[in-house]
Amino acid sequence: MASFSYFEGHMRNVSNIFRKFPLELVFWLGAIVGIFLIDPYGPQHFSLCPLSNLGFDWCPGCGLGRSMSLLTKGDIQASWSMHPLAMFAFAAIGYRIYQLIKLIKTSNHYG
Repeated sequence: MASFSYFEGHMRNVSNIFRKFPLELVFWLGAIVGIFLIDPYGPQHFSLCPLSNLGFDWCPGCGLGRSMSLLTKGDIQASWSMHPLAMFAFAAIGYRIYQLIKLIKTSNHYG
């Protein structure tokens, strides 16, 4: 019985660590790093778009990542022509990152 109690207490500690872990913040920071690493001038790119993977030629979200990458390179005109919402998306992600960091700094626990 002592080993079960130890296991239960250990799992509770692991659960508390994951509950306090800022997973959303890590996701958005990873997305920003990925946007900086994309080569928007390359001929081929990896796509997570389900419509593109199903063979559809048009999708309202396609090109957003490459457009944001063009924005980081300073090519504003090309960014706008690829997807006009790139600046808004960048601002929204930046604001969300700011909110999450502020939440972590002002509270003892995340979530």
